[in-house]
Amino acid sequence: MFSIGDKVVYAMHGAGTVKAIEEKKILGEVRSYYILHISHGKMEIMVPTEGDSAGLRPIVSEDVIPRVEDVLSSESTPMDDNWNRRNRENMERLKTGDILEVAGVIRNLLRVDRVKRLSTGEKKLLMNARQILASEVAVVTGMSEEEAQQLIDSRV
Repeated sequence: MFSIGDKVVYAMHGAGTVKAIEEKKILGEVRSYYILHISHGKMEIMVPTEGDSAGLRPIVSEDVIPRVEDVLSSESTPMDDNWNRRNRENMERLKTGDILEVAGVIRNLLRVDRVKRLSTGEKKLLMNARQILASEVAVVTGMSEEEAQQLIDSRV
């Protein structure tokens, strides 16, 4: 599905590059894995090449970025008043790996934070979502991650 050098997004970590495809023996089973270099954290992740690649997808095309901006600036969607349920729902949205879902999580949490302080868990989730989105926007547009963060913040 992916080749060395492809730009991809890993749902809970953000944008990166396929650096290698290697066979590894783990728990007595030899499988093929993508070795991903995640751009923002100097992190490498192994993802199985076969079956469900657990949220691994190609980066979006540049024509999707205006839709992301629209989601960021659109009306908030209803969220549960209970922070724990809200956090769980937002985590599930992030796990989809869908860039528009990630943008929606950011929009909603930033707006909640303006009215009342987010819980520590939600603040961490918001920071993670912003980083995931900024890493992909940066790769797609060629801007730095800092510039991508500024773009995101300016649209909410």
